[in-house]
Amino acid sequence: MVVVGAGPAGSTAAYHLARRGHSVLLTEEHRRVGFPVQCAGLVSARVLRLAGTDRMVRHVIRGANIFSPSLRRLSFSAPEPRAYVLSRSGLDQALAERAARAGAQVEPGWKFTGLKGRTSSGRPRLTFRTVDGEDREVEARLVVGADGVTSAVARAFRLRRPLEILPAFEAEVPWDGAEPDQVEVYLGRALAPGLFGWSVPDGGGLSRIGVAVRADTGRTARDYYRALTGQMARRAGRPVPPPVEVVVAGIPIGEVPRTEGDHVLLVGDAAGQVKPLSGGGIYTGMRAAEIAAEVAHEALARGEALGPGLQEYGVRWRQELGEEFRRAWFLRRLFLRLSDEDFERLLDLLDEEGLLSSIIALGDIDFPTVTARQLLRQSPALVRYFPKALGAWFRSGSPLAPVLD
Repeated sequence: MVVVGAGPAGSTAAYHLARRGHSVLLTEEHRRVGFPVQCAGLVSARVLRLAGTDRMVRHVIRGANIFSPSLRRLSFSAPEPRAYVLSRSGLDQALAERAARAGAQVEPGWKFTGLKGRTSSGRPRLTFRTVDGEDREVEARLVVGADGVTSAVARAFRLRRPLEILPAFEAEVPWDGAEPDQVEVYLGRALAPGLFGWSVPDGGGLSRIGVAVRADTGRTARDYYRALTGQMARRAGRPVPPPVEVVVAGIPIGEVPRTEGDHVLLVGDAAGQVKPLSGGGIYTGMRAAEIAAEVAHEALARGEALGPGLQEYGVRWRQELGEEFRRAWFLRRLFLRLSDEDFERLLDLLDEEGLLSSIIALGDIDFPTVTARQLLRQSPALVRYFPKALGAWFRSGSPLAPVLD
């Protein structure tokens, strides 16, 4: 079988298939696995457990500073680690190496170019172009599409794309935050309409500063990055230095209706398995890839590689992650309706109502709606946002609207 894309989700799928005795080809379009870097690399301990190693950890995060549009700050910190900053390329390489040790054949520099046809038994025939300009053709019992937000596998097998793609721009900058074990989050329509800006210290004198925004603003993510660093410079009283390295990416928001078809499964960003409130998808993609490998192994053992035989994959990953995605997507719709004045008042409420202890105790970057629900239970003052919440629910459409408590 063939796994297209050697990011965290693809390499995880390849590893779990290979360790079950399957012949696996893991391809990566770039010449080196892990390059270019694709995201900020801020993860929970769950990712380290799924990876089976912590060798790529560069720094420990214990809290966050959240800034309103006027730079009003809400700060919280826990005594224990709440997240880890990884060498993002190191994670990809470690996972690909693990897949290779399990028996997968890893081929960097192979770009998937299309579906040439099918054999008499229905198996897909895939075409690739190497970085040296050579053409390759491979027949597969099963294809796992882990090739990111612009998934060529999804297009070739006619599986629908995510509902929304947020342009993102991130730079690695020689910049020390005021508190080295805390991330910074910046809210506001002028800085990051559609999501937020961030600064993540890596513990080695660099910070990963970035922004993700809506695509319909008429401005680029790089423009908003400049606005963000200007805001940061004004707050710090010194200019933000030029970048050492730059990452330009797209973040998928919204589920792909079908993540399985005849002889094909989608995982990770290709499947839209990204948290709508944060844009992070390392844990969710890796966990879904584990489920994909389990279902594929069971289906192939029964000789059922057609869509109906693989439907269990969509059922199982949605049972585990789907409700969190739906609630987070609903909260994102509410988030989009908030004005800068709403953000200011919201931070005031979180501080005034004494809710920081709940954030510290319950904060979970993989399942943030658990914290959000507890805050709503504790603070009647948050009901002032109920009209906007109803508007977000009615506008969200029934397929993704969660069951409201």
